[in-house]
Amino acid sequence: MVQLPLARPGSYRYYRAMLDIRFIKENLEAVRQNIRDRYMNADADLVVSLYDTRNAKLRELEVARRRRNENAQSMKGPLSPEDRASRIEEGKRLKEDIARLESELQQVEFSFAAEMAKIPNMAHPSAPRGKEDKDNLEIKRIGEPTRFDFPAKDHVELGQSLDIIDFDTATRVSGTKFYYLKNEGVILELALVRYALDILATHGYTLMITPDVAKTEILEGIGFNPRGAESNVYTLEGEDTCLIGTAEITLGGYHSGSMLDKAQLPIRYAGVSHCFRREAGAAGQFSKGLYRVHQFTKVEMFVYCRPEDSDRIHEELRGIEEEIFFGLGIPFRVVDTCTGDLGAPAYRKWDLEAWMPGRNGGEWGEITSTSNCTDYQARRLNVRFKDEEGKNRFVHMLNGTAIACSRAIISVLENFQQADGSVKIPPALVPYCGFESIHPRDGR
Repeated sequence: MVQLPLARPGSYRYYRAMLDIRFIKENLEAVRQNIRDRYMNADADLVVSLYDTRNAKLRELEVARRRRNENAQSMKGPLSPEDRASRIEEGKRLKEDIARLESELQQVEFSFAAEMAKIPNMAHPSAPRGKEDKDNLEIKRIGEPTRFDFPAKDHVELGQSLDIIDFDTATRVSGTKFYYLKNEGVILELALVRYALDILATHGYTLMITPDVAKTEILEGIGFNPRGAESNVYTLEGEDTCLIGTAEITLGGYHSGSMLDKAQLPIRYAGVSHCFRREAGAAGQFSKGLYRVHQFTKVEMFVYCRPEDSDRIHEELRGIEEEIFFGLGIPFRVVDTCTGDLGAPAYRKWDLEAWMPGRNGGEWGEITSTSNCTDYQARRLNVRFKDEEGKNRFVHMLNGTAIACSRAIISVLENFQQADGSVKIPPALVPYCGFESIHPRDGR
């Protein structure tokens, strides 16, 4: 593996790497339609115009620099006083022209970079066209929604009666959307992590515990927006770093600026991390309890592969997610995510949604997702390999959730609750937990 310079945020080279400008120019209407399908605010025509303006400014600058060099060379020979004075004046004028053109080029490149950053990845032709999650397409269902002959409780009520989740104290200590896990809840989370890691190890994934902090340039390379009112990221004041929202960031940054050996590909990683998300504006029934929180533990899958393998590996990632939740005995469905809900880096995304009996009287709730981001992130992070012909090519990068512990705990508690208020542990987790059920504490 050869280490290469990382494309820096704010530079032309960095932003050029989001979606190939040549592709945009040659497929302008398709790029326009893709932006419309994704309901994003981007202007492909402006990007092309700024690119052409940039190139024109570069040509002007090259001509001015060449003339300056020629003028300087001409002054080395014998000249009359009048000619020398004229050449000196010409040199001053060219110097001013070059300074002006450099300033204009810098402004154009800055504008080009900003507009280029808004262009999303192309969406898969088969991805459902739609604006939000209601437009996602169900393609598969495993198991039937759990039914009870007693009034089902939600995970918040169960967590309190079992004395394994404490939201109230966490709100007092840390603020809303934080929580304490207690007693068997701690063991349950650790069991879920170990259960997922053991499955991933059998599939050839290299296991990692990643940092919970990453540099801003890595977040931007992966496709996260660290700043602004709509950002979901916690930035660290006074440092060019952020708390990660997923180990996709740290695993994706692991080979940033690298030339990978094609014989190594695909490279499969599984990363355990804490995840931090601002979840600004998230409220209401669908965000209740553990479903949408500021901090949680997650096991993330990440793969670097050759472009021709990414569709197959995307199916592999989804298959592993299905294996994990089928093994837990939790009913779930698979949905093909619509274009408006994809996120800028994703070419295609599958979501797994578990049946959650306590969610608004019984509804599906997202528990995992897996995305094929093609070369969108690799271009930004400059991750390449040499193909059989010796040509440099960008790898494809894919990610997928193995276990997001907070939502997995919701699924376990709500689907395995019993009439007496206890919760059975899924048989697959019993060896990791060391107990078969969790019972209400006295007086609760």
